Amino acid sequence: MATRRVSLKDLAQELNISISTVSRALKDHPDISLEVRMKVKQLAEERNYSPNPLAMGLLRQQTKMIGVIVPDINTHFYSSIISGIERIVNENGYFILIASSNESMQKEKEAVENFLKSRVEGLIVCLSQETNEFSHFEKLVKNEIPLVFFDRICDSIDAPAVIADGKVAAEKITKHFYANGCRRIAYISGPDHLNISKNRKQGYFNGLKKCGLPVDSELVVQCNMSIEAAKSATQKLLQLEHKPDAIFGINDIVALSAMIEIKRQGLRIPEDISLAGFTDEFHSIVVDPPLTSVSHPTVQMGEEAATLFFKSIKQELNTSEKIILPIELIERESSREKVL
Repeated sequence: MATRRVSLKDLAQELNISISTVSRALKDHPDISLEVRMKVKQLAEERNYSPNPLAMGLLRQQTKMIGVIVPDINTHFYSSIISGIERIVNENGYFILIASSNESMQKEKEAVENFLKSRVEGLIVCLSQETNEFSHFEKLVKNEIPLVFFDRICDSIDAPAVIADGKVAAEKITKHFYANGCRRIAYISGPDHLNISKNRKQGYFNGLKKCGLPVDSELVVQCNMSIEAAKSATQKLLQLEHKPDAIFGINDIVALSAMIEIKRQGLRIPEDISLAGFTDEFHSIVVDPPLTSVSHPTVQMGEEAATLFFKSIKQELNTSEKIILPIELIERESSREKVL
């Protein structure tokens, strides 16, 4: 079995110093003390460290291109994030190549391979809904190719990431429903392996607890975040003997799909069932009634992801650095106070 290549990260962990310090010590940077430089070089020799040829080849070529993978390029959510990425990237004299996984892990893997063939200098990625194994990204990390995740991230891979505070947001929505008279608050979740599903579900549970409401398993329904799956999940909730008086969707697509089904069954929003979504797509303000939703700082998320990328190239950050952005609950007619 082949021996794993010793990386800068390995040397940094053994010496309990940063990766950037190791890198600069190996280059005899004057800001690094002679003592540290000698220690780093000695350990590098003992461990047979050599610069990764793939990573060095990419850097030497300096294509000035960065690969960006998103689940869907059609939604305002991702296009807005891309605009934030592009602003920072262009300011640094780079360009982006964009690929959509269309929520397919296979397409995501193909995009990674195609980007590497195009000699990108690294990747900025939001995981597809299907992605539940990460060998294609582990390969990048092993070869020291810069990788940054945003929104849907992989906690098991040591790579920098930017996310929104979904846990706090879901708690706010739950408490908002309660304050407006709701007592049977349902949640339509996404696939359990996604970090956004885990965080928002935990926030929902936290909100129930703080409102003194029990966790009722029949009020938590999972879907794959498609329109039809969300409608089906809503039907399941509306068939309960004791219907929910509020529904929170993991994103706006789910919430708006729920709205269609609620209306189809002759129920009123919010008089019979209050409704809220997540991500605050522009559709939220044109539907009837306008949808309460959580506003994501999408442009900022893109800017932060690109900033982390350039820090990663310069080895100026801890690879496990995670930025958590605050969110805002936008209250609209779909969840206004119930008249008790």
